[in-house]
Amino acid sequence: MDKLDVHLEHCYGIRALRAGFNYSTHSTYAVYAPNGAMKTSFAKVFRDHANGQESKDIVFPNRKTIRHITIDDGADLPPEAVFVIDPYDQDFTCDKMSTLLVNKELRTKYDAIHRALDEEKEAFLREIKSLLGVRKSIEDDISLAFTSETGRLFDSLERIEKEVLDGREPEWADISYKEVFTDAVLAFLATPEIKQNLAEYIQKYEDLIAASTYFRRGVFNHNNAAAVAKNLADNGFFRAKHSVSLNSEAGARTEVREQKELERIVEQEKNAILTDPVLVKAFDKIDKKLTTKDLRAFRDYLVDHMKILPELQNVESFRQKLWISYIKERRDAYRALLGNYQKAKSEIARIMEKAEEERTQWERVVDIFNRRFSVPFVLIVENRADVILKSDVPSITFVFKDSEGEASVERTELLRLLSNGERRALYVLNMIFEVEARRATGQVSLFILDDVADSFDYKNKYAIIEYVKEMSEDPLFCLIILTHNFDFFRTIESRFVGRPQSLMVAKTDDKIELVEAAYLQPFSYFRSNFHANDRILVASIPFVRNLVQYTVGSGGSDFAVLTSLLHIKEGSSTVTRGDLKGIYEKVFADSFDFGNSTEPVLPLVFNLADAVAVGTPSAVNLENKIVLSLAIRLKAERFMLAAINNPEATNSISKNQTFELFRQYKQGKAEDDETVRVLGQVNLMTPENIHLNSFMYEPILDMSDDHLRRLYAEVGSLT
Repeated sequence: MDKLDVHLEHCYGIRALRAGFNYSTHSTYAVYAPNGAMKTSFAKVFRDHANGQESKDIVFPNRKTIRHITIDDGADLPPEAVFVIDPYDQDFTCDKMSTLLVNKELRTKYDAIHRALDEEKEAFLREIKSLLGVRKSIEDDISLAFTSETGRLFDSLERIEKEVLDGREPEWADISYKEVFTDAVLAFLATPEIKQNLAEYIQKYEDLIAASTYFRRGVFNHNNAAAVAKNLADNGFFRAKHSVSLNSEAGARTEVREQKELERIVEQEKNAILTDPVLVKAFDKIDKKLTTKDLRAFRDYLVDHMKILPELQNVESFRQKLWISYIKERRDAYRALLGNYQKAKSEIARIMEKAEEERTQWERVVDIFNRRFSVPFVLIVENRADVILKSDVPSITFVFKDSEGEASVERTELLRLLSNGERRALYVLNMIFEVEARRATGQVSLFILDDVADSFDYKNKYAIIEYVKEMSEDPLFCLIILTHNFDFFRTIESRFVGRPQSLMVAKTDDKIELVEAAYLQPFSYFRSNFHANDRILVASIPFVRNLVQYTVGSGGSDFAVLTSLLHIKEGSSTVTRGDLKGIYEKVFADSFDFGNSTEPVLPLVFNLADAVAVGTPSAVNLENKIVLSLAIRLKAERFMLAAINNPEATNSISKNQTFELFRQYKQGKAEDDETVRVLGQVNLMTPENIHLNSFMYEPILDMSDDHLRRLYAEVGSLT
């Protein structure tokens, strides 16, 4: 894969995105996307593509969704090539582990047996489908009917061998499965009222059977009688001049010598039961409920097939009876398939005996995990034969170790013992299985990694980074690493991704773009642009103030001047560009041109904030957010100082000025006062954006500036 092109519109909140990824020279792209920008939606789109599902806009489902994901010469990206690795999924297990449990030669033999068996299975299912007149797959329906699980058709066929080959005629082969087993009918039959109505009908039906001349309750009803009549006729019983003796409950005996006579007696006895007034009344209670559009077809079918009513009280049992009857109609195909399956199972068992003796790539995966990740357990796989035979996920036993010994524990119990970080490491193990399975089968793959190292401790986080780096070196693999953590983004950029392939999300109201990453070295970027960009000059004030504090201390005049631009102080309005120039040249031992040296800085801050507030929002513009935060707090403090109007109280504030002013301002005011709410937001949201805690600026990049714009407008409207 040399090229990947993505065109999305209205996909899970992504209004529009066009992006191209050139993999001809580099295998990996990193995309930094702050929370709410597009990261999860992007991963979800690729998961849909891998699963063959349509994408959509959940909030606005009527908007037309476009999803074009193509490679190289415009061909669609093969779904099987895509694998999305989520941040953490406790329940995820790799479905390709079995490919690592046998060597290639043994796997080839197994696959050949399995392919032949699959072909025979499909031929058998086609015969059953043609009998039923359906096109949809019926494999899972049969499997669910007898095992309550999908993917276990052969187990189901083995389970019913005795019933299918008992030599009796199929009792229900004339009943249409698709007429009875619809979602609407099943929901209807599950309602308490209908269950009660059916119970009443069946009780009356059983009473009538018990009082019948020839039928016997629980032993011989009209369905059995009809099957007997057909079976005798089909086998030439009457043509051979044999007769049937029918014994009534009263002891009378009727000799029947002809097929038509037997059928007449059975039909007469059946009609006497089914037309009984009390039974008809019981049916009417059910019939009156069959009025909705999606039940009318069933009602019509039921009228013509009244014999199924007693079966509907136990729908699952009836489902099994139908499938057994259908399969009886194709006994020869069933017998051949079952025999071949049992023979294949024996051959596969011999393959597994040999496979159990070999070390495989599975051990390599476990070794990778145990060497790199810090967890208190090791792993052992126990059911290799079942894995290959049934394509099940391996049953893994975890050996938990501590300073005093070790013990085997199940996965569920292990999860209760592990810390959150260790649980996440267990998830990464499954990710490694998936990667190594694809490597082992030569599967060209595009991996979408969605914050795969999120919330790990540092040791395991760097173990993940190292493994992802190795993935990027495999010519089979292409990667897109998504993250909302800027520190992780910078780490992988410097370790192996590189600058041109490190992208950031630029989001507007209309679209999303992926642009070349900025702020990877923000302090160098700011220092180079003090003179050229006033927003950067103002945004750099908190940085430079911290440098002064760390190098000289907080007691000097330079620190006081810079502080007066972060809080409203007595001298705030008199600080000029020239004052900043003198401090910056002293701190950086360099000369700068900051323009008009007499221009006050405070009005500049507000003018810049006004411009930012009406400009295009940006999720990654660091200087915009700092300028807005500065202006918000300065305006809020100016408002509170004027409202408090108590110089003696406010001049005594030596630290946490915004908080102290807010505490004094809200005294005596209601909790739901709108101004108190706005000022509370100022106190909550702006400090960390201004005092950058040892230059940890990543959290600011991780949030959008939309809320800062709204807050700036609200503070500006305070009177």
